[in-house]
Amino acid sequence: MNTSSLVQKVWNFCHTLRDDGVGYGDYLEQLTYLLFLKLAHEYAQEPYNRDTHIPQFYDWASLTRRVGEPLEAHYLATLHKLGQEPGMLGAIFFKAQNKIQDPAKLSRLVQMIDAENWISLDADTKGDLYEGLLQKNAEDTKSGAGQYFTPRALIEAMVACVRPEPMKTIADPACGTGGFFLGAYNWLTRPGAQLDKRQKEFLRRQTFQGNEIVPNTRRMCLMNLFLHNIGDLDGEPLVERSDALISEPRRKVDYVLANPPFGKKSSMTFTNEEGEQDKDALTYERQDFWETTSNKQLNFLQHIVSMLKVDGKAAVVLPDNVLFEGGAGEKIRRKLLENCDVHTILRLPTGIFYAQGVKANVVFFDAKPKGGQIHTKGVWFYDLRTNKHFTLKTRPLRLDDLQDFVTRYNPDNRHERIASERFKYYSYEELVARDKASLDIFWLKDQSLDNLDDLPPPDVLQQEIIEHLEAALLAFRDVAASLPKSTAAS
Repeated sequence: MNTSSLVQKVWNFCHTLRDDGVGYGDYLEQLTYLLFLKLAHEYAQEPYNRDTHIPQFYDWASLTRRVGEPLEAHYLATLHKLGQEPGMLGAIFFKAQNKIQDPAKLSRLVQMIDAENWISLDADTKGDLYEGLLQKNAEDTKSGAGQYFTPRALIEAMVACVRPEPMKTIADPACGTGGFFLGAYNWLTRPGAQLDKRQKEFLRRQTFQGNEIVPNTRRMCLMNLFLHNIGDLDGEPLVERSDALISEPRRKVDYVLANPPFGKKSSMTFTNEEGEQDKDALTYERQDFWETTSNKQLNFLQHIVSMLKVDGKAAVVLPDNVLFEGGAGEKIRRKLLENCDVHTILRLPTGIFYAQGVKANVVFFDAKPKGGQIHTKGVWFYDLRTNKHFTLKTRPLRLDDLQDFVTRYNPDNRHERIASERFKYYSYEELVARDKASLDIFWLKDQSLDNLDDLPPPDVLQQEIIEHLEAALLAFRDVAASLPKSTAAS
C-alpha cells in the first residue's frame, strides 16, 4: 500500500468512529496506544531485536490473538498495566483509557494497524500522518485542543529567524503537541544541512526538553516526536508531565521556542466547605522571579528568562496584555528590557489561532549577563496586524505571509536592518518614556475606517467581530476573577 492510500485508510476509519461519537482527540489517543505497541513489536523482531521492556502478556501479539469482547477486556488490562511501567512506556500509557466502546470497531482498528509495516515507512510519512490528525483535532472546536496547537507557518517563521544550531539545547516549557520541537528539528535536518553521527545522536536524544501538564497532550507530543525520529522507544521521555512554573529550571538551555497557554490567570481547583468546586488564583513564590503575580503569561515570561544560558535566544508568543499591563506587568517589562536584549516584536494578526479572541505577538530576545548595564538598545516592531485579514478556513496564515518579516528580520545579521512601512525601530529611551513602558505600539492607519470599499469580505469581517467580542469577554472574565468574591457576586 502506498503512502497516500495508507493516510486515506486511517482517515476513513476516523470518520467511521466519529459516527459513534468518538472525536478526533479520542481516536488519536487510541491510535497512539496501538501504534506504539505495534512499533515496539516490529522493533523486537529481526533485524532489530530490541528489548522494548513491554511485559510479555501485554504486548502487541496479545491483542492480535483476540477479537470482540475478550479483546476489549484485555485491551483495558493492557492499558492499565503499561501505565504503571517506567520510562517512555509509562509516559505514553499514563492514565490510559479505552474510548472505543464497540468491540468490533476496536478489532478493526487493531487489524488495520497490524496489516502495515510501520518501521518501513519513513519518518516524514509517519510524522505527516500524525501531524495531520493533530491539526484535525485542533480544528475540532468541541475538543478544546486548539489551545495546544500553534500555526505551523508561524512556527516555521520563528525558527527561520532564530536559526538553532546543532549540538545546542532547545526547550519549550508548555510544549503542547511538540510543534516547536518539530519546527526546530526540520530546520536542523533541512536539505543541505550536513550533520555528522555525533550531531545526529545529540539531536535525537539530547537537544529537546519540555514540559506539558496535560497527560493526554503530553502523550500525543511524545508520540509525535517519536514518529519523527526524536526520542527512543525504550528511553526516558523528553517531555516532563509537570508544571514548569513550580520551581527554578534544573538546566539552562541555548534556545526557548514557546507559545505558553492562553489566558491570564493561573488557578488551582479545590472543593470548598459546601462541597462545590471552586478556583483560587495561583501565584508562584520564586526567588528568581522579578515580581510575584498570578498572571500566567507574565510568569511564563519570567520563567523563560530563567531558563536561558547567557546569550541564549528566545522567541515567545505572548498576548497583547503582556505588552501594556500595569502593576507587575510594567515592572517585568522594565526588567526584561534592562536584563535582556529585547530586539524584535512581531505583532500578529487575529484569526490565526484556534482559540478565538486572541491578540498576540512574538517577542524575540537574548539573555545577557547580569550587571549594571541596560542590554536593550532598541526594539524593532513589525506590524502584521493592521489591514491584514485571516481566517482559519478561508484565509489561513501561510509562510508566504510571513516571508517579508523573516527577510527584514535579517537572521544573517540582525544588526543591519532596513525600516519599511510595517517595520519600525524604537529606541530604549522612547520605550521606557511611554506610559507604563508600554510596548503596545501601532503606527499604521486602519484603511477600513476611512473607506468602506476597503472592508474585508463578509466572512472575514464576521470572524474579526467574533475575535473582538471574544477578546473583550476574556478581559471581562479576567477582571471578574481578580475581584474579591463578595464584590464579584454583587
